[in-house]
Amino acid sequence: MPVSTFPTAHTSTAAAVPTIVVVGHGMVGQRFLEALADRGLTASAGTARVVVLCEEPRAAYDRVQLTSYFSGKTPEDLSLAEQGFMEQHGFELRIGDPAESLDREARTVTARSGETFTYDTLVLATGSYPFVPPVPGKDSEGCFVYRTIEDLLAIEEYAKTATTGAVVGGGLLGLEAAGALKGLGLDTHVVEFAPRLMPVQVDEGGGAALLRTIENMGLTVHTGVGTQEVTSGEDGSVNGMSLSDGSSLATDLVVFSAGVRPRDQLARDCGLAVGQRGGIIVDDECRTSDPAVFAIGECALASDGRVYGLVAPGYEMAQTAAAVIAGNEAAFTGADLSTKLKLLGVDVASFGDAHGTAEGCLDVVYADSRSGVYKKLVIGQDGTLLGGVLIGDADQYGTLRPMTGTVLPVAPEQLVLPAGAGGPVTLGPSSLPDEAVICSCHNVTKGAICEHTTLPEVKKCTKAGTGCGSCVKVIGQLLPQSQDKGLCGCFSYTRSELYEIVRTLGITSYAELLDSHGREAVRGGDGCEVCKPTVGSVIASLAPTVGASGYVLDGEQAALQDTNDHFLANLQRNGSYSIVPRIPGGEITPEKLIVIGEVARDFGLYTKITGGQRIDLFGARVDQLPLIWTRLVDAGFESGHAYGKSLRTVKSCVGQTWCRYGVQDSVKMAIDLELRYRGLRSPHKLKSAVSGCARECAEARGKDFGIIATAQGWNLYVGGNGGATPRHADLLAQDLSDAELVRLIDRFLMFYIRTADRLERTSTWLDRIEGGLEHVRDVVVHDSLGLCDELERLMADHVRGYRDEWAETINDPERLRRFVTFVNAPDAPDPSVKFVPERDQVKPDLDILAGPVLAIRTLEGTAS
Repeated sequence: MPVSTFPTAHTSTAAAVPTIVVVGHGMVGQRFLEALADRGLTASAGTARVVVLCEEPRAAYDRVQLTSYFSGKTPEDLSLAEQGFMEQHGFELRIGDPAESLDREARTVTARSGETFTYDTLVLATGSYPFVPPVPGKDSEGCFVYRTIEDLLAIEEYAKTATTGAVVGGGLLGLEAAGALKGLGLDTHVVEFAPRLMPVQVDEGGGAALLRTIENMGLTVHTGVGTQEVTSGEDGSVNGMSLSDGSSLATDLVVFSAGVRPRDQLARDCGLAVGQRGGIIVDDECRTSDPAVFAIGECALASDGRVYGLVAPGYEMAQTAAAVIAGNEAAFTGADLSTKLKLLGVDVASFGDAHGTAEGCLDVVYADSRSGVYKKLVIGQDGTLLGGVLIGDADQYGTLRPMTGTVLPVAPEQLVLPAGAGGPVTLGPSSLPDEAVICSCHNVTKGAICEHTTLPEVKKCTKAGTGCGSCVKVIGQLLPQSQDKGLCGCFSYTRSELYEIVRTLGITSYAELLDSHGREAVRGGDGCEVCKPTVGSVIASLAPTVGASGYVLDGEQAALQDTNDHFLANLQRNGSYSIVPRIPGGEITPEKLIVIGEVARDFGLYTKITGGQRIDLFGARVDQLPLIWTRLVDAGFESGHAYGKSLRTVKSCVGQTWCRYGVQDSVKMAIDLELRYRGLRSPHKLKSAVSGCARECAEARGKDFGIIATAQGWNLYVGGNGGATPRHADLLAQDLSDAELVRLIDRFLMFYIRTADRLERTSTWLDRIEGGLEHVRDVVVHDSLGLCDELERLMADHVRGYRDEWAETINDPERLRRFVTFVNAPDAPDPSVKFVPERDQVKPDLDILAGPVLAIRTLEGTAS
């Protein structure tokens, strides 16, 4: 039976609850705290005091996704501790105050601040430190390691004055570092002492495939050589490297990523047993040689004699230690070392006995050097799947890894061959037993996942899918699938399917589509409030291509539009409307500013500068809209489409024209893009921005498509979003010329319009669409589906067919007839639209809408 780790003889006071001190607050330390909370060992529950000593200046963050910082994620995005988690459970987190010494006899920990903490149980989660080869010059200015957010910030800053970078180490983290340097615009070299890249995870064939793919991306790889010396100039900063083959390499920046070592110095200093090659020795319960001290994660030498450098084993150790401390039985005897990740955009996966070390095993291999695909399955003599390596195409990883140790239900060659050559055969997760582990990060089985019905529920209740993310696709396949994916009760087709029907058949009206492709029961009817605006948007986006009217209020189209589109203006809370003229890129002349001011003054409108660098005019009655727009159109303004599901704005900073930090003309690019995509009807509104340098003053990473200037051109980010659920945009492509940038945006927007659901922002769409960002990149950058010519033609049709809706309205007496409050009294204004003064402007008089105040009478005989 397990023994409680809270010996009463060492409790601080007789009445006090036991104290757990956790040294280290990385990913494993945070998982340990979550495990304590799950078991009720918290100050809030009155069962334990928990003190956490954190060395870094921030709480635990996702180190696995560290490189995503260079793709737009902020340190806050990477945080693992949910807001309020520490306070909810009463955990005492000491940021920037690491443990300096341990006294096991007194059971105390002294922090850097000088404060001493008495413990009943001590948990060491100190992680590891980067190994830097002992070569001359390793401490020169311009040499870095790649381990923490602070390391990344330092590299990012130094890279601004560098042109070439070199990474020492071609393993998993080294290739991530190389990708980061390339993303920062540096000519990048990778130096790996082993004869191939990622020597721990992949075999010779996989390494060769990976090498070809990475070299094709413009990186220079040096394998089979070591670093002999880092050379520096007179100012002490790096200027080159000498290699073991006698060659030299000119570089301005060096990143050491040659592996890690356990951080066990605290344990050594206090006399805990450590391994000959490092690591704090622990037993199956993660106890050290002192029963009151536990060690978990990368600092621990597990009972199987291995130091685990992956997060999944660390999580298992955290769970084990928490269970034992709580008085339960648990053991950690080893872990799965399977890995799936994307390095420089290349899928890389290995699982089980990837190198085929088992006696008598056989390899089933498929290699295509042209496409950079390499697949190897290691099969035992009895047909058992022992392991494998997947490079370039790792779609089957999520199914194959849980099947390791079982006999495959099909011939293994069918699982590696491409379509048309005897494969591939997709086994699917349904073929897995319930005990198969789907999420190796959190050790969650298929059976546990199948107890839930949605992905958010699975993540919340089991944590599956919240680690490296490689299991999310399989989880989605295990969850219940809706049988009817139709848009609504009128159509059995999705929005994207209706888009294809309209485009292919040239359908120009809602009635025609409903009668030909609606459900049988509703054909000939009026449709519903879900499908009418959706189909109206689809027809509007395809109008120039299918031959429909591009004016959204013509004929039947008018009845399909949302409320705001009915009068080409945003309806406000008192029944008045707002006017937002387009100001491309936020650039405006004094003359146009004066016109806006005069219009606002003459019509008594409230004015406000928007977050999208435009001027919003509030308080117009519906009958005033044509009069106001006549003056604006005459002055050269056109509709800003603030009322429609279409492009809103393309913000910009002043760029290199005025700013001393700017490297490209962001204003011109913003104006060009806004004029190109104005009026483009889409499933939801679209926002964009262009920043003239990496300082990002236009906030491009919070937009549906954002552009940031580089010294070589432009970086394109997609899928960003502000609002209630913010999301930083992801890097789609980098260092693009003007023409390349516009071409990729054309493709991206049209692919989004073609495949998104109704009212789905690009951020949600990017997370939902199968394959996510990588699939979108394959389609719009690499033309994997052969759609790019068509997507470009569709955008060209839009650009060619664009007409300003308000210019067309004020020049057509028939169209002007709709802009009245009362059909039977077209000259009568709406009496409910009234205003009261505020801050030298006006605001809605809401008392008119509320009506008179009624007296409240109580029942006779009751208290009033």
